[in-house]
Amino acid sequence: MELKEHFTGKIFNLISETADELGLECYVVGGYVRDIFLNRPSKDIDVVVVGSGIEIAEAFGKKLGRGAHVSVFKNFGTAQVKYHDVEVEFVGARKESYSHDSRKPVVENGTLEDDQNRRDFTINALAVCLNKARFGELVDPFGGLDDLKERTIRTPLDPDITFSDDPLRMMRCIRFATQLNFFIEDETFEALERNRERIKIISRERIADELNKILLSPVPSKGFVDLDRCGLLELIFPELVALQGVEVRNGRGHKDNFYHTLEVVDNIAKVTDNLWLRWATLLHDIGKPRTKRWDARAGWTFHNHNFIGEKMIPEIFRKMKLPMNEKMKYVQKLVGLHMRPIVIADEEVTDSAVRRLLFEAGDDIDDLMLLCEADITSKNEVRKQRFLDNFKLVRQKLKDLEEKDRIRNFQPPVDGAEIMKVFNLQPCREIGSLKSSIKDAILDGVIPNEHDAAFEFMLKKAKQMGLEPVGQ
Repeated sequence: MELKEHFTGKIFNLISETADELGLECYVVGGYVRDIFLNRPSKDIDVVVVGSGIEIAEAFGKKLGRGAHVSVFKNFGTAQVKYHDVEVEFVGARKESYSHDSRKPVVENGTLEDDQNRRDFTINALAVCLNKARFGELVDPFGGLDDLKERTIRTPLDPDITFSDDPLRMMRCIRFATQLNFFIEDETFEALERNRERIKIISRERIADELNKILLSPVPSKGFVDLDRCGLLELIFPELVALQGVEVRNGRGHKDNFYHTLEVVDNIAKVTDNLWLRWATLLHDIGKPRTKRWDARAGWTFHNHNFIGEKMIPEIFRKMKLPMNEKMKYVQKLVGLHMRPIVIADEEVTDSAVRRLLFEAGDDIDDLMLLCEADITSKNEVRKQRFLDNFKLVRQKLKDLEEKDRIRNFQPPVDGAEIMKVFNLQPCREIGSLKSSIKDAILDGVIPNEHDAAFEFMLKKAKQMGLEPVGQ
């Protein structure tokens, strides 16, 4: 590959010019170089300077002129230049040393070799020189290019030191292997197992960030299986590990809910990039270990696992430092409702059941249906096809009833304020009871979703409760 071709254009020409004018060695390093060989687009450019990264960034920003925005981070010895949709990060080459209880290193100025030594993986230690005399020359001291060809994740130096120094690299190791569909080299994987306890010094936010990236990968199960194999999953996500295993009694077993969950996550990954729908899928059966019971007639049961799972989610999100806002509520809602379409599809698809599902799911109904379709992992092809066919019926019913009855985000045609006015009531139990009766009558198809029909129905119900309209 002729690397020079990938470094044409204004940005690289000006960096090269600036570096030569200041007499500084200058290299593009890391992800940008790696992604050239992987044919992946990348806009974030990391530049290592043997000398002051800030000095070169400021001079480069001036050369770019209007539209360039330079941010200097003196404490870190770095600077960032934003120009239109391109970001260039400049840093001085450095060597690092770590203390055992922190992933924050003591930093000293260093050579390019020092800087490449401190990189996490060989595929991220590739550097390309931008100085005119050596423009486009690849510096690859650890065989990163061969590892890219062989689809291998490996650390440049001793993996025990690499992971012990900065344990977040263990999560990054598995994340890169998952995103790129690479293999983790044996010695590197064994170091993951040996150093797993070190993950405890890493903040939950950083771990969650890596988990999100694993979940957003094309085949997320690969990452979760690797996390489990090296023992990290038990430390960062014990609730997921609790799904593992199959218990057999009287010759009757149940499926391994851990591997079932991963299969469902891979299924959903084929149809959506919605991170929170992927989280809902990962957590859809999280309540099963707490609800597992043996019944002599029915065998193993997991009654109400969806409701128990829904209740577990705030604690999981809090512990993982995931957002405690409408995203968490969305995940809760889908976990709580995920059995409903399956129950409907397994029985006769009645208008009433579909209306109620639409009422409770609201705008999230389409996501819920995607989750439920992904959840069909039966090895019995006939059974699987029956469910999929029934889901088609449910989807069609949802469409027809939505057009006819406008149930999604349903607002009752007669509200509490109108009931209070008609009967001259203060807030009381009777108002809630009447509203509930109107809602049920509409959802059950007794009356249409219209004001006059609902008003007439309300008057009849009120009469049975001994309420008469005022002034009539």
